[in-house]
Amino acid sequence: MEDKRPGLIKRTFRFFWRLLNGFRRLVFNLIFLAFVIFIVAGLFHKEGAAVPAGSALVLNPSGALVDQMSYSDPFSGLLSGNDAPAETLLSDMIKAIDVAATDDRIKLIVLQTDALQHSGISKTEELSTALQRFREHKKNVIAVGDSFSQDQYLLAAQADQIYMNPMGQVLLQGFGVYSNYFKSALDKLLVSVHVFRVGAFKSAVEPFLRDDMSDEVKENHLVWLNTLWNQYKGNVATRRQIAPEKLDEYINKIDEVFAASQGDTGKAAVSWHLVDALKTRDEINELLVKQVGADENGDFRGIDFRDYLTANNHLNVGTHGDHVGVIVASGVILDGEQRAGQVGGDTLAGLIRQARDDEQVKAVVLRIDSEGGSAFASEIIRQELLSLQKAGKPVVVSMGSIAASGGYWIAASADEVWATPGTITGSIGIFGAFPTIEKSLDKLGIHTDGVGTTTMAGAMRIDRPLDPITARAIQSNIDSGYQHFLAVVAAGRELDVAAVDKIAQGRVWSGSDAVTVGLVDKLGGLEEAVASAAARAQLKTYDTEWIEQPLSMPEIFIQKLSGTLSYFKPAVSARWYGAAAILSPLRPLIAEAQRFAQLNDPKSMYVYCVACARL
Repeated sequence: MEDKRPGLIKRTFRFFWRLLNGFRRLVFNLIFLAFVIFIVAGLFHKEGAAVPAGSALVLNPSGALVDQMSYSDPFSGLLSGNDAPAETLLSDMIKAIDVAATDDRIKLIVLQTDALQHSGISKTEELSTALQRFREHKKNVIAVGDSFSQDQYLLAAQADQIYMNPMGQVLLQGFGVYSNYFKSALDKLLVSVHVFRVGAFKSAVEPFLRDDMSDEVKENHLVWLNTLWNQYKGNVATRRQIAPEKLDEYINKIDEVFAASQGDTGKAAVSWHLVDALKTRDEINELLVKQVGADENGDFRGIDFRDYLTANNHLNVGTHGDHVGVIVASGVILDGEQRAGQVGGDTLAGLIRQARDDEQVKAVVLRIDSEGGSAFASEIIRQELLSLQKAGKPVVVSMGSIAASGGYWIAASADEVWATPGTITGSIGIFGAFPTIEKSLDKLGIHTDGVGTTTMAGAMRIDRPLDPITARAIQSNIDSGYQHFLAVVAAGRELDVAAVDKIAQGRVWSGSDAVTVGLVDKLGGLEEAVASAAARAQLKTYDTEWIEQPLSMPEIFIQKLSGTLSYFKPAVSARWYGAAAILSPLRPLIAEAQRFAQLNDPKSMYVYCVACARL
């Protein structure tokens, strides 16, 4: 009789395998379904967010205040687990403040500055103007923080009261520009850096030529640094009702200041009237609860300004046919197509053409926040702006924190140029650099030899000495580029070329001083520049349209997904801890190397302000 047990065992095993496989698929499908529900809920979790009556608007910027969010591939971020650099849109904060000013549901503003990493004088000035408009509606502004860095404190000083944690401190340092210099190191490495520049104050290439800062550059830097520092002190002194020189005394005698309070930095800040009182987080919450009430968790009743904007998204709907277009040029100016956070010559030119072809756009405001970069890309952008003006559409420039070198190149031909007093601008100069390592290779026993049909054959190889003919040709090109830069500024600003040369040479100017020398027309922020552009186009009613690079549908979805996941992450203060704090002094050096590495002018000719990018 045939034994059927092997077949039975096989069928039984197959049955259980199918059952297990089906259960596995069911589990994974349920997990996937739960994930989809979580994501969909997250994508819309902010929609229709309620604004509690009599509550506080919470302004809690994180990272750097920017005019344009830098593009970061959210899909790669999700896969790698690395977060994009934290940034907060200045325009979002200003809009939230202005809407809240006339919103009866908002009683006061709470400024939480702990996560702010960088803002600068210029952007804080624009925020200050918006906060003043808010105060004009008889509403209060309160600043709170565990501690205050210099940028954080300037923003906090715009409040009516400042409260700090008893363990905190107000860390003020003043402004400075310090660089690493590599001449001795390059000599030891036998690297030859061939530098070509025009402008006594063009400091970008000095680190390759010297071991210290030249007297000319020191002189220029001290002028604009002192101007900005006086603006900082004047702003804080006015808001805090103290003498400006008290801030210098606080910094320059910080050892005595701390000794007088037995090393208690919190008490020192109170005694010098930098903060109004020391309060723990619970005490601050209790103080705010008394003013705006408590939510279901016992926290003061408030709404994050991002949620507040979402709850009021109906205000984004246009009501007029005519538009003033706003185009942002933020970041290093590079050749070709670039993502947001960098200024691509072709990319920005395309947005300008878009504004020119749009019949509803009657005028354009170019918002510049750039230290410059490629001379070629800067000229491509300027040429497109001239075409826009020829089409009968006024162009007004609004300078943000920085509009220097290439940033000024693209501004020079505008119908009108606005800057804040704290804007860094000018730096009208040009440079190029070419390293060769033939001596380093020779030391290692590596030699380069060959033949070519012309002097230029192989002339740009870094393993060969730079031929004098090639060097003279490059310097001639740099000289011509500088003369072109002067001519651009002279024509745009209606000045004599010789007069421009006197204020150029790579010299950096503050916005307030730039008005005096004729590089800037008026002082004010983006709002004033938009109003001026509308007036030039003779518009009585208009909408402001932000003209930006469009995202594809997958990019929009992934960006929302990335934002949703980050929304559920625990909030952390934007400070460096542990080993990261030890390595933090290397951050400027790394950032500078990265900036130089991305420069891509086709003729290696740059209009770039290194010192501007550091402040």
